[in-house]
Amino acid sequence: MTVDRYIRVFAGLFILVSLALGVEQSPIFVSRWALAFTAFVGLNLLQFGFTNVCPLGFILRKLGVPDEKGGSGKTACCG
Repeated sequence: MTVDRYIRVFAGLFILVSLALGVEQSPIFVSRWALAFTAFVGLNLLQFGFTNVCPLGFILRKLGVPDEKGGSGKTACCG
């Protein structure tokens, strides 16, 4: 997997977990404040869309996750 795919997976996972922890009808409800994390992830995705700067991307690159598959110049989402 590439950096872009990991960012999408992490964002989706964090949003789903924080919704499960913050919605009162959820069986694993903890606190409505967990929804603040959902807002944080959403704002970070919005910021990433405009600036193409993502803290998770920096961390993943430091860990050696490749930016692209095969180095063909095409991004992972486009083949």
